[in-house]
Amino acid sequence: MPRLDTHPLDLDGLFGRLRRFPDVEAANLEAHDATDRLLLETAAGLGLSADSQVAVVGDRYGALTLGSLVGLGVGRVRVFQDLYSGRLALARNASAAGLAGRFEHHELGESLLSGADLVLLQLPKSLAELDEVGDAVARYIRPSAVLLAGGRVKHMSLGMNEVLARYFGTVQPQLAQRKSRVLLASMPQVPVAAPPFPVSQDNSELGLTVCSHGAVFAGTRLDIGTRFLLEFIDRMPAVAEAVDLGCGTGILATMYARSHQGSRITATDQSAAAVASARATAAANGLADRIRVVHDDAMSTFAAGSAKLILLNPPFHLGASVHAGAALRMFEAAARVLASDGELWTVYNNHLQYLPALERLVGPSKIEGRNPKFTVVRSRRR
Repeated sequence: MPRLDTHPLDLDGLFGRLRRFPDVEAANLEAHDATDRLLLETAAGLGLSADSQVAVVGDRYGALTLGSLVGLGVGRVRVFQDLYSGRLALARNASAAGLAGRFEHHELGESLLSGADLVLLQLPKSLAELDEVGDAVARYIRPSAVLLAGGRVKHMSLGMNEVLARYFGTVQPQLAQRKSRVLLASMPQVPVAAPPFPVSQDNSELGLTVCSHGAVFAGTRLDIGTRFLLEFIDRMPAVAEAVDLGCGTGILATMYARSHQGSRITATDQSAAAVASARATAAANGLADRIRVVHDDAMSTFAAGSAKLILLNPPFHLGASVHAGAALRMFEAAARVLASDGELWTVYNNHLQYLPALERLVGPSKIEGRNPKFTVVRSRRR
């Protein structure tokens, strides 16, 4: 396929109204970026019609989904968003734009991609996640379909081209514009093997089988913050119901359940990939009956005062930006969900100095341990 010309689209009215809420909002955090616009302007060169089948992967707050409806003239869009907060933001933004009911949420797979003429993808940070997406797209889209995958140039690598080349006969970089670039992939090569995710690996250090989908931080590895928090697991109280907030692959939940035989634990994360991974990890270790896994944003569906113990290894990034907002939202959520005298055990990088925020938002907080990189704090709900 030849290079595509970009076609300017009138998206300013839509993009100007988009919000990140309920995700963290700040003056330096936008609900759209130049890549969203470039993907849509590139797609405009494909000559889509109202009947064209468009699937969107990785839409953050609705710019690609709603932009397809406004700028490309398609009748409906199917969308997969990994983050629960992104799904809520898209719903709110669609309602504000008068576009509610014209898109459908799907998980990554056949129902999202079958029969699609075009897939729009915000390139993920991890090559493992791109590998999982590439496999699914090539497996289910029409043979004549096109994948447009875009990202900020500074975050792109040749490895992304190589991953897509495993699943498409042609991968053609388009000209960079506004510090973003689109990769045009066509001629999907239907994989003959079973989907490669989730992957599983035995962790001899923990005596645990860890399962992971491509989008999960650290994959099947044990990240060093979690490793340090696990050193304190026998000092944590044995409670009937505990919560692993931001559970990732479910290592903390699984190890707590193993160490406290009378306890049940709810593992929750805003990432659909993390939720699927944690569920698989619990099952692989024979603990599916004691670990409930919930897709949620900062425990928004949890009753106030319902937990006696919460375990937390918070992120310190929002997308590609270093920002404390995600951790602070989790501290606020823990304060709401903890019962009186309930405990929050948090591990964080030493330079982040979260102790004052924990004292202010949750209650009396004590440093239980510190090593050259991490601090573990126990906070008790007032």
